[in-house]
Amino acid sequence: MEGKPTSLADMVYERVELDILSGIYQRGDVLTEVKLSQQLQVSRTPVREALRRLEQDDLVESRGKGVVVVGTSHQDLLDILEIRLRLEGLATAMCCAHMTAKQLLDLDEIVTLQEFYVSRGMPDKILELDSRFHEAIYAGCGSRVFEKQLTALLKRLMRHRRLSVSDSERARKSTEEHREIFRALEARDGKRAEELSLAHVERARENMLRAEENASGEK
Repeated sequence: MEGKPTSLADMVYERVELDILSGIYQRGDVLTEVKLSQQLQVSRTPVREALRRLEQDDLVESRGKGVVVVGTSHQDLLDILEIRLRLEGLATAMCCAHMTAKQLLDLDEIVTLQEFYVSRGMPDKILELDSRFHEAIYAGCGSRVFEKQLTALLKRLMRHRRLSVSDSERARKSTEEHREIFRALEARDGKRAEELSLAHVERARENMLRAEENASGEK
């Protein structure tokens, strides 16, 4: 995994990336160096570098004197969900051969905390624990390539996952699915873990697409 930001450009990049992926900046919004430097209270140089990196990530594109937010389009969403579906089940199965006892203990704690926040109806905390669960799977699969790619995909789904966990029933079922996946991993049952993970990601995909459709209909 990459370390924490070490420069102003890193911090600007992560802040603007988060604002795009969480939906604060919408597709079509125009960002300028002057506006961002004033807002973030930094010079234009780190802003310029951050915007260049965001353009390389296909989150913005240059147009005239500013850049326009591209974000995650509907087709991007479909593609990301399809790639995730094909990779995450395999990564989960790989955990059975690579996950340490400490990593399993940490995963159990994550699910327990998620169960607590679901019982209290706290979607922000549920989303945070959902992210931690999947990131723990990626970190425990034994492959830096899988971890990097799946973590990046999960990040791109932030806004859609937030919409999804706002559905209390789906949040409850998702947490139950996490518990079942944990039990399969604890038993070192790779086939069962993969099957459960595939079913979980497929249900998440259906719910995210439904949530996006509902959100679009409300605009």
